[in-house]
Amino acid sequence: MSDIDTTTIPGYKAGTWTIDPTHSVVGFSIRHIMISKVKGTFEKFDATFVTTENPLETSVTASAVVASINTNEANRDGHLRTGDFFDAETYPTIDFVSTGVRIEKGDYLVDGNLTIKGVTKPVTFDFEFGGFGGDPYGNYKFGATASTQINREDFGLTYNAALETGGVLLGEKVTITLELQGALQA
Repeated sequence: MSDIDTTTIPGYKAGTWTIDPTHSVVGFSIRHIMISKVKGTFEKFDATFVTTENPLETSVTASAVVASINTNEANRDGHLRTGDFFDAETYPTIDFVSTGVRIEKGDYLVDGNLTIKGVTKPVTFDFEFGGFGGDPYGNYKFGATASTQINREDFGLTYNAALETGGVLLGEKVTITLELQGALQA
C-alpha cells in the first residue's frame, strides 16, 4: 500500500459524490458467434462514491437496473431479461459494493463484490482518473473510467447454443466498462 493523500491527486476533494447518469455509461461486451463482439449498456443505473482525506479509503456502491439492458436489438434485449440470462423479474438489479481501493504498479484498483442474478463474487476494477473540475453550473465533478472482466458462468449466466460451424454462440468472458462522471454533493 502506498501513502497517498489529497495533494497527490490534483483537484481531489473528500465528500459524497453521486453519479451523473447523463454523462456516464455502464457498458459491456461479449464474444458473439466466435467472430465478433456484441456490446450493450444498462440505461438506468446509480452509484455513490464516498471519498475521504485518504483516497485509498474511498467506498463505492452502485447498481444497474437489469430491465434497462440495451444491445440495440429488442428481441435480444427481451431474451436477456428472461430466466435464460438475467431473470430481471426475480433479480431486478446488478449490484456492486467496494471492499477496498489500492495502488499496484502505479495503477488504481477498486476491489469489491459484484452481485448478478443473486450470485456474489469478488471482482477488481482497473480505475483511471480522468480528472476533477467545475462545470458551467457551479457543480464540482470528477471523471473516470473503470473496467473489469468476468466469467458470466460464475454468476449463473450459462445459456449458450452450439453453432453448425463449430463453437458456441456466446463467449464466457464479459468485459464491463464504465465511463463515469460524478458530482460532489453539497
